[in-house]
Amino acid sequence: MKFASRIGQIKPSPTMAMAAKTKEMVAKGIDVTDFGLGEPDFNSPEVALQAGIQAIQTGHTKYTPPSGTDEIKEAIIQKLKTENHLDYGKKEIIVSCGAKHTLYNIAQVLFEKGDEVIIPAPYWVSYPDQVLLNDAKPVIVETREEDQFLMTPVQLQKAMTPRTKAVIFNYPSNPTGSSYGAQHLEAFAPLLASTPAWIVSDEIYEKFLYDDAVHTSIASLSPELKNKTIVVNGVSKAYSMTGWRIGYAAGPKEVIEAMSMVQSQSTSNPTSISQKAAAAALHGGASFIQTMVAEFDKRRIFIVERLNRMPGIRCSKPAGSFYVFPNVKGLMGKAYQQHKINSSSELASFLLEEGGVSTIPGEAFGAAGYLRLSYAVSKEVLTKGLDKIEKAILKLS
Repeated sequence: MKFASRIGQIKPSPTMAMAAKTKEMVAKGIDVTDFGLGEPDFNSPEVALQAGIQAIQTGHTKYTPPSGTDEIKEAIIQKLKTENHLDYGKKEIIVSCGAKHTLYNIAQVLFEKGDEVIIPAPYWVSYPDQVLLNDAKPVIVETREEDQFLMTPVQLQKAMTPRTKAVIFNYPSNPTGSSYGAQHLEAFAPLLASTPAWIVSDEIYEKFLYDDAVHTSIASLSPELKNKTIVVNGVSKAYSMTGWRIGYAAGPKEVIEAMSMVQSQSTSNPTSISQKAAAAALHGGASFIQTMVAEFDKRRIFIVERLNRMPGIRCSKPAGSFYVFPNVKGLMGKAYQQHKINSSSELASFLLEEGGVSTIPGEAFGAAGYLRLSYAVSKEVLTKGLDKIEKAILKLS
């Protein structure tokens, strides 16, 4: 059987692959602590739950406009205006089936053969493959740990060519937790404003910032940047609504209209019930976010302190998200029985098979020598999993 050639260019999501292996072990009765998948362990806000129930009970279970209802668009517009100092109209908003779907719609509309898309590494696993699926070329910019894994203006300038179609920013970052502040973003502004390249600003983790850090959307810096930026966000992370599958984008009318046309031929509208719940969360979920992020901050401090006490591991304190990205290069070259650790992928396999802990190797994110651990789990689970990691690595010699 012959498949389209684009399928040969991509690989399954490494995070999902590790999740599948973890579930397989659990199904066999093996105790596995899962630090792999990135979704908050909190239930969705009560206001969203009740809105979803009411939507079902009142018959809000039919098709909606492909790009989303006026109700949720108005909630998004108000959110962006109040929190991000960005003004948009309804024709500049699209609601999709999660932020991943939003990003794929962008790739469908903007990218084609001959285009280059700049992606800083470490990167979220789907960015390069979404570019490849649309026949464009990912241009990976390798950031440095000593720069907090943030791309510099000099690196961006060196990566740009006449073929650069877009630059993808993700802040706070999955997997590193690093985030661009206003000063960082302003340093990119002259270069970005002077080129025809689009800016894709993935801000899905914006609420997960710590130590009094403030999120700034790059689109808010100037009208010139706003006119070439597509802001991506959603309710999955901030409101712990991963399964509801609601993401959205805000940007220039012509881009949003093109994305809406693509969406109308793929998924049609996002789920009607979920749109009701998401609108309710956007209107009334602020206190929920504050409670959840305060708890995540405690976990962040705890996991960083524990990891830094383990031999061969160095972990900086992330500015945001709910991930840590420890440097595990100090464990390279070690071994235990049949396990030889020469890569973070081999270390992740060792920790899963010998330690009963699921992590994601840095290779999945374009950064060998690191692991991604999610601390979106309870303190009890964190403690148990970190104890297991420490016990496992102490066997290495």
